[in-house]
Amino acid sequence: MMIKPYFCIPVIGLLLFFLPAVAQDNTYGPGHIYYNNIRSVKLNQSGDQTAFPVISLNGGDAVDLSFDDLDADVKDYYYTLQLCNYDWTPVNINQLEYLRGFSENRITSYKFSSVALVRYTHYTASFPNANCMPIKAGNYLLKVYLDSDTSQLAFTKRLLVVSNKGGLSGVIQQPVSPKVFKTNQKVNFVVSTGGLNVVNPFDQLKVVILQNYRWDFPIINPKPMFIKGNTIEYNAEMDCQFPAGKEWRWIDLRSFRLQTERVKRSEYHKDGTDVYVLPDYPRGNTMYSYVKDYNGMYFLATIDNYDPFYEGDYATVHFNYPAPEPYAGYDLYLIGEMTNYEYNDGSKMVYNPQTRAYEGTMFLKQGFYNYEYALLDTRDPDAVPVTTETEGDWWETENSYTILLYYRDLGGRYDELVSTVTLNSKLNR
Repeated sequence: MMIKPYFCIPVIGLLLFFLPAVAQDNTYGPGHIYYNNIRSVKLNQSGDQTAFPVISLNGGDAVDLSFDDLDADVKDYYYTLQLCNYDWTPVNINQLEYLRGFSENRITSYKFSSVALVRYTHYTASFPNANCMPIKAGNYLLKVYLDSDTSQLAFTKRLLVVSNKGGLSGVIQQPVSPKVFKTNQKVNFVVSTGGLNVVNPFDQLKVVILQNYRWDFPIINPKPMFIKGNTIEYNAEMDCQFPAGKEWRWIDLRSFRLQTERVKRSEYHKDGTDVYVLPDYPRGNTMYSYVKDYNGMYFLATIDNYDPFYEGDYATVHFNYPAPEPYAGYDLYLIGEMTNYEYNDGSKMVYNPQTRAYEGTMFLKQGFYNYEYALLDTRDPDAVPVTTETEGDWWETENSYTILLYYRDLGGRYDELVSTVTLNSKLNR
């Protein structure tokens, strides 16, 4: 089951006036970039580009936001936070009740790029801060927009704030069913309600499970197997299973001057660089082998002693996926954090009958990138991406699984995020 795309509409701000409404857009869900000039958007725990953007309520930790504007000028970017329910529908409560500070804040920290051939302006912000402090736990949609006008939405990102009132523990197991014994991974976990006032767990508790921090195919609200007082066990035989996939493909773009192992060739121009990646062949029938990866994420970095955030350069990166003929009834997409796990023209590979390969390009900043290829059934509007044929599924694959526990108090008006835990398929067996 996939989370249906919702768009959160701003509510009354601290100055007690209505912010301009954002037009409803059912095409994209939370975590979308709306302007082509916006690139390399990162929201993560401070100091770690590959960390999940989750913070503890009143815990003192913070998240870092950074992005580039390829127009290379100075714009007035503002941001606000919208509290949402577990399914990312907007809550029906006043912003005053969940946010301390101002209803919107201007991003004032920026630098112009230097050294790089491609010019851009790099913007940064960190929060919570004195002007923007969430005071309730839950899902928050970060909105960044132009000129204090929310109808000029630049991008959105997901932020989680957890109260740690509940408890979660679990393990990753190999399924018992012969059909998926070698291809899937199963999440078994236990919820401890602690001091929560849970009268009806089926109505008051919601569970979301993410594989590798991905929101494009979560497991939502599995049924509990046993309820024993304050303990709820989720270990039904056929529930909470994910295709295991393989370790992610990778491309090292930390230097455009040096051609790394996965680079076929580079072409240098006065105003930029073209990087051609070695062909990526299907891996569905190849044996599993462990390679250290970042589970689909990327991080900005250079090996030339440059600051990757405002001195890193951009290149047009050409990807190539050989296939004797196109997949009938399916479209092929390049997926990973670098494409926001979106299946659109920006991530779609196009089949070239002359080269007998799918081809696609991405405009990427210097860094290290994980990616895969996924097939999407063009005949089914509710289809989920599959990688069985392009990548293969092996039980042994290293994956991370994040369990999110939401609680709604009796008479409550929103879903509070009360506990999170991240399990590793190799460490938490």
